[in-house]
Amino acid sequence: MEISGLLTAIMSFGNRKQILKKADELHDCMGVSPYQYVLSRRWEKDFPAEEKRSFYRMLSYADFYSYFERLYAAYSRFESLEEALQVYSGLPIEKLCAFLEVSSRSPQKKLNMFLRWMIRKGPEVDFGIWESFDCRDLIIPLDTHVCRVARLLELTETETFSLKNAQRITAALAEVFPDDPCFGDFALFGYGVNNK
Repeated sequence: MEISGLLTAIMSFGNRKQILKKADELHDCMGVSPYQYVLSRRWEKDFPAEEKRSFYRMLSYADFYSYFERLYAAYSRFESLEEALQVYSGLPIEKLCAFLEVSSRSPQKKLNMFLRWMIRKGPEVDFGIWESFDCRDLIIPLDTHVCRVARLLELTETETFSLKNAQRITAALAEVFPDDPCFGDFALFGYGVNNK
């Protein structure tokens, strides 16, 4: 679930049908056990390090080689990605960004979405399989719909797509849902998408 969730989240931008199509293609490649796929190193052949051709939009085969390489290193040393992240300091998003070597100073919508899936125990979408992290430390996955609706509801004064704004909206939601601020994510996103 960790591997599938992380790689699917990383691809979660653009047209929903295309995301699902590419996610299916990736999962067909990994087979029934993404974990075994990572440890088998078959990804070295399927996603060559030198292959700059696009796998999905601006993500190349080489990019996926890099993700698999990091996952291989994590699962070679630890039982889970959750455990591997514990070697890093900070909030869950800071730990994950350090693991992936990406900036934790941007809103990182896709990574915050992945963390929500792993940490929150919610119906259907949020699996809540990680026990060592707290829902109170999650940051809302920020996108245009969430920004617009949060501003309409006066949870923030701006529609700026920034980490600061994501934190501001999360803090406002924490006043209503102190133990689980991201509980408000679906309401904001759904309202924005459906214009209801």
